[in-house]
Amino acid sequence: MEPILLYGFPAGSSMGLVAAFERVGQPYRLCRVDMLTEMKNDAYASINGRQETPVLITDRGRVLTETMAIAAWLEARDGERRVSFDPSSPEADRMHQLMAFVNTGFTAAFSPLWVAFEMAADEPALKATLRDFGRKAVTERHDKLEAMIAETGFLVGDRLTLADTTLIGVARWAEFHQAVDAAAYPKLAGLRRHIEADPAVLYAQAIEDGENPAGSGACLGHVPLAEVIDRFAA
Repeated sequence: MEPILLYGFPAGSSMGLVAAFERVGQPYRLCRVDMLTEMKNDAYASINGRQETPVLITDRGRVLTETMAIAAWLEARDGERRVSFDPSSPEADRMHQLMAFVNTGFTAAFSPLWVAFEMAADEPALKATLRDFGRKAVTERHDKLEAMIAETGFLVGDRLTLADTTLIGVARWAEFHQAVDAAAYPKLAGLRRHIEADPAVLYAQAIEDGENPAGSGACLGHVPLAEVIDRFAA
């Protein structure tokens, strides 16, 4: 069977993994998950007990969760090295370093802002505190990332890799939460322009928006969430 990637919308971090699968070009399927209405229930928890996306149903029918684990699964099958490097190369080391930074501290910095976004309207003081704390945390992580970006078109060299796809689904949260002044991070802004113009990323963004882009032909269509749960629930 083809692997099935469960991706979240709106503005899910998993958008980047859709781009990575599309760039690798091997047959895969997608499953669309509305993170606001379809995750916080027992049925979805039978696929991922943490009630999050992304989730990968592997080609052997196993359920794999967490962005870094799914990216590693895909990297191991990227025989043509379309989104990765020789595992023993310094480029691979740098790619993994940047992926780890983005997937840990950079992503986690937005947590207070998401908590505030989802809170009830009758807790204005707590929401304000969370937003203030979150914006400070996001600013600090943006400062660190800006310093890590080299003078290259992408995070590692001159082509899209898993480092870029790990970043792009999360980086846009800064605008959503109005957390930082984008003008203060010119290297990140330039990097994002390069990533967002990549055909695989354009494809993934269109998929997230509910469109039906042509793509490379590697995606063999969507599988309904109910079917995935019925077939692969624990």
